[in-house]
Amino acid sequence: MADRYLSFTATAPGRFLTRRLGLPQPAALHRWSPGRPSLDGDVLHLTAGTSVLGDGLAEVLARTGLAVRTAVHPAAAVRGEAGAGRPAAVVLDATGVADVDALAEVHAALHPVVRSVAHSGRVVVLGSPPDPADHHQAAVQQGLEGFTRSLGKEIGRGRTVTLLRVVTAAAAESTLRFLLSPRSAYVSGQVIGVGGGEVTAPEDWSRPLAGRTALVTGAARGIGEAVAGTLARDGARVVCLDVPAAREDLERVAGRLGGEALALDMTAPDAGAVIASALPGGLDVLVHNAGVTRDRRLVNMSAERWSSVLDVNLASVLRTTDELLAAGTLRRGGRIVATASIAGLAGNAGQTNYAASKAGVVGLVRSLAPRALAEHGVTVNAVAPGFIETRMTAAVPLFIREAGRRMNSLGQGGLPVDVAETTAWFASPGSGAVNGQVVRVCGQSLLGA
Repeated sequence: MADRYLSFTATAPGRFLTRRLGLPQPAALHRWSPGRPSLDGDVLHLTAGTSVLGDGLAEVLARTGLAVRTAVHPAAAVRGEAGAGRPAAVVLDATGVADVDALAEVHAALHPVVRSVAHSGRVVVLGSPPDPADHHQAAVQQGLEGFTRSLGKEIGRGRTVTLLRVVTAAAAESTLRFLLSPRSAYVSGQVIGVGGGEVTAPEDWSRPLAGRTALVTGAARGIGEAVAGTLARDGARVVCLDVPAAREDLERVAGRLGGEALALDMTAPDAGAVIASALPGGLDVLVHNAGVTRDRRLVNMSAERWSSVLDVNLASVLRTTDELLAAGTLRRGGRIVATASIAGLAGNAGQTNYAASKAGVVGLVRSLAPRALAEHGVTVNAVAPGFIETRMTAAVPLFIREAGRRMNSLGQGGLPVDVAETTAWFASPGSGAVNGQVVRVCGQSLLGA
């Protein structure tokens, strides 16, 4: 369903009226398309304190395809911006910030330039993991989280702000490419950790999944269909899975993508064995997207409503993940990406069953990720969508739907492709140092952290 309010605010009368009434003024977001695959402008590279990344960061930024200009001093940054136009992105290296005085340099660096960032632009703050042995460093690095979340809520104009905690620049290349591109249009206010492990850069960053096989559950429609399409765009052979009742739509999606259809109920006791037998050559990417809702307040919720949601959204995910890992179906270097929800992080009235299941997905990711990587060479991450424009949300009553759209820093609902792009970043072979992360795709929803 079209967002008429977003369209109205793009007109001169709409801008005037919403400004006078103090109403949200969402900006149309620049999402990836073949004709416009990059941000419009260059990257301004700033440093607060003394970087711990050395020259590696400059080398990685140079490989993103965007022109990079560097300014060590804020005044130089302002002069550079004035001479070169509005930057599409600002990357602030604050990895060496270890005390309160150095934290002040974050303000000094961004204060003169943040207003100049282009519409639909990016601010990426690079921090270091808080050091449990140094409470001063841990305090100020944690302070960067509050800083970036707050900046994301005030920056406006379709811009996003993200904190990326890194150990080495090389390990963060896939994530920086994602954040400094239109693919991350609906990801803001997030804190993403990137470890220091070895990564395998794809031969072709435009088709990073070439030669890989991906299985997407719930692929017949909505977010699952968008995920399957995006993985196929990135070069993957895609196996599309959904319930037998959705076979017609499933085969249509698989046929359009040149993939394969697998009609299967994920709650079936033998689902893992059926998947393994359907993929004798193995699997590189497993996307757990299938999910259902059966909303009622707890006092009105039957046991059947409770168990049906938990069976699909959590029990089947746990069971098939265990079976596919044990069977060796997921090859080393593989990726598991599960779909959580902001309901699982913040709760939602009438969704105790759904929120429990999606919070369970978060628990799965955080517990399994280190073991899966150590024992199987597989990473485990999750996307947590907020209000996404689908047929399901189109059926929500008008005022509730409008509240869902506006209650985030970008002032609008997301699209299925926003979840798909985040999933594709997790799935990339270059994202091997991204593990155990739960990233909200919600435009920085005002619900939850």
